[in-house]
Amino acid sequence: MSKLEPMGEKRDRQALKQTIEDNLRKVYQDLLAEAVPDRFTVLLDQLRAQSAAKPSRDAAENGE
Repeated sequence: MSKLEPMGEKRDRQALKQTIEDNLRKVYQDLLAEAVPDRFTVLLDQLRAQSAAKPSRDAAENGE
């Protein structure tokens, strides 16, 4: 911002920046509050089951 910028314009920019920041924060908080879709939960459970059924690569290399 230039030193010659009118005060009203500076306040408008600050208000705009604050509005954008508030909206982004709200969208982020809403996203965090959303539940994980059932399909993803099922896929994660399947991956965990597969990982538990297979010996890890590190364990195989170490003779465990």
